[in-house]
Amino acid sequence: MARVQEIEAAPEIDDIDGVDLPRAQMHLFGHEAAERELIGAYGSSRFHHAWLIGGSKGIGKATLAFRFARFALAHPDRFSPAVAAAESLAVAPEHPVARQVAAGAHPNILHLRRPWDDKGKRFKQALPVEEVRRTVSFFGTTASGAGWRICIVDAADDMNASSANALLKILEEPPANSVFLVLSHAPGRLLPTIRSRCRRLDLMPLPQAVLEQALPAVTGERPDAATQADVARFADGSLRSALLLMGGEGLAVNRGFLALTDRLPQIDVIKLHAFADLVAARGQSDNWDAFLVVARDWLHKRLTGADLASPSRLVRWTEVWEKMGRAAADAEALNLDKKQVVIDVFRSLSEVMRMPG
Repeated sequence: MARVQEIEAAPEIDDIDGVDLPRAQMHLFGHEAAERELIGAYGSSRFHHAWLIGGSKGIGKATLAFRFARFALAHPDRFSPAVAAAESLAVAPEHPVARQVAAGAHPNILHLRRPWDDKGKRFKQALPVEEVRRTVSFFGTTASGAGWRICIVDAADDMNASSANALLKILEEPPANSVFLVLSHAPGRLLPTIRSRCRRLDLMPLPQAVLEQALPAVTGERPDAATQADVARFADGSLRSALLLMGGEGLAVNRGFLALTDRLPQIDVIKLHAFADLVAARGQSDNWDAFLVVARDWLHKRLTGADLASPSRLVRWTEVWEKMGRAAADAEALNLDKKQVVIDVFRSLSEVMRMPG
């Protein structure tokens, strides 16, 4: 008898080992004011069909979007006593809607993300127009149970010009009983016409106290004091960043980067190559992401800090920022040597630090 080959599920871009995906996360850490705003708006006579939820990456935008989607699908009557009495968007995990949403199987939710390219074995670099056009068939069908149909765009920053225009078109003529939750890490960069058709809801980075509460609740482990301090320092208010730091080699990447920058303009070549090997390790995309985050944060501080007093050096920092961005994008798109990108970044940093003034 021929063996039946198992079909592996495609990876999900939000996946972190041992952590529930945003659609299955039953707890929202922080953002109480944003949650209250959504509840109040949902139960009011003028509920906006499109929301632009902004804020830095990993602070809970997707978790809040799915939390609201569960609530709206579990309470389709906006003027019901249950909605009027609700103090949060919580839905019991055993509720049928919660189970369907957690499994990614609710027919009334369309989650648009950068898709997995099975041939290239990586996520596509942009949210393509074909994905956004799925809204046509999604909204062209009758909602299950005569409820809401909810489209979550996660994240709008990943759209190219064609997909942004496709989204704009449907936002201009929204179907009945539709809700759009458009997530963005940098809302100001989106098309003004998209922003103008959405009600804005901005989330702030999570305070350290909230991160300290969230980490053991999500992972089931409480880090030691030194690790907890470094995680809070490097995560910059992002629970996702904190989880990546806790779960892999993110802390080693952050500590290694700062150890090397502390010695600039001098470069310990042996340590630099060891660090670059860590960042570019095969199959460790989280290490590469951690490097880009800490490098950009370090450069951002140079661009907004004391070096403002040195115009020539400020220009060079800007050039390094742009060069690193191009090199990182090329390395990801063309599968180039990421180790060389890391080495080139430090060489550029050293050159700027050697400049007079």
